[in-house]
Amino acid sequence: MGTSVVLVTGSEEHVVAEEVWHALPGAVLVRHDLRRLSDGVVRRWVDGLLTELHLEHGCVSCTMRHDLLPLLRSLDGPVVVHLDPALEPEAVCLALTDEPIRVTAVVTVVDRATWLSDATGGELLADRGLGAAPGDDRTVAQLVVGQAEFADALVLTGPEDERVTAVLDRLNPTAARQELAHLDVPALLAAIPADSRRGEVDDTFGPVLHGEPPREPAHGVHLVHFTARRAFHPARLERVLVALCRGAVRIRGRVRLASRHDTALWLEAAGRSLRIGEAGPWPAAVDDRPRTTATGWDPRTGDRAQELVVVSHRSSPEVVASALREALLTDEECALAAELRFADPFPGSREQLT
Repeated sequence: MGTSVVLVTGSEEHVVAEEVWHALPGAVLVRHDLRRLSDGVVRRWVDGLLTELHLEHGCVSCTMRHDLLPLLRSLDGPVVVHLDPALEPEAVCLALTDEPIRVTAVVTVVDRATWLSDATGGELLADRGLGAAPGDDRTVAQLVVGQAEFADALVLTGPEDERVTAVLDRLNPTAARQELAHLDVPALLAAIPADSRRGEVDDTFGPVLHGEPPREPAHGVHLVHFTARRAFHPARLERVLVALCRGAVRIRGRVRLASRHDTALWLEAAGRSLRIGEAGPWPAAVDDRPRTTATGWDPRTGDRAQELVVVSHRSSPEVVASALREALLTDEECALAAELRFADPFPGSREQLT
């Protein structure tokens, strides 16, 4: 079966990592400190024993490839990995995809006193001394939202906050939850649903909406699940996303641009930061035979379709949905699609006939 791993991340994660370690018989606790990664130095503890590693190339992927993965392969029994703040749990699990290593849980600690302001801001990780290496332009929002969204279990600390609860209900409705003050690790791990992701990284062309999050607004927080067959106008979409990011905790999903007929884009926004890039060809561009897909099948467009989930703490659902609809091609633009060329502002952009 290979090594079983529990990943622990988030605020006050050191306390929870040790609690998980003590609760699992025979477990090994692994922790990395990447603060000197830019100098090629990684400090690693295994059950408290420190080793200082010197890497030829100081980067996060090298740390995982040359140290974390070989270490996990060599260990027997359960392993608790206390993730350095520079490591995102989804990226680590992606690196483990083809390894004989089984992720049994991702546990994220959320401090309600600071989480929502972090999740909606624009501060860089580097500004807090958490950047993985020079040029790391990730934001605090990207980190904390990704940690909470990818978790199988959430450990909550800080004063109760109804807005944070409302956001987490919509961001990750299936995660088991406990208060740090009353942490019972065996009960928490046992409460993780059988269909929880447990380190499984999403299929780009699979369902974007996970679980059954509340659809009704609560405490000023709401969720919009936006779908459409029609392509987005690239320039209008860029303007809409800039505006929506000011009031959204999370925007996530597949995008169909008029400038890239056969290529899907994957979009993730957290707080004021936005990441968007090519996700590969639409399956219909490779094989146009009708089949069942996450967004259904259309005789004309195949599986090419927009599917976005927006969790917002400011704008109303009507405003979000209306803004996204206005970014779609108009009837006139659709009629002239074969003749129009669209300037494309997104990464890897190019003008292309639709």
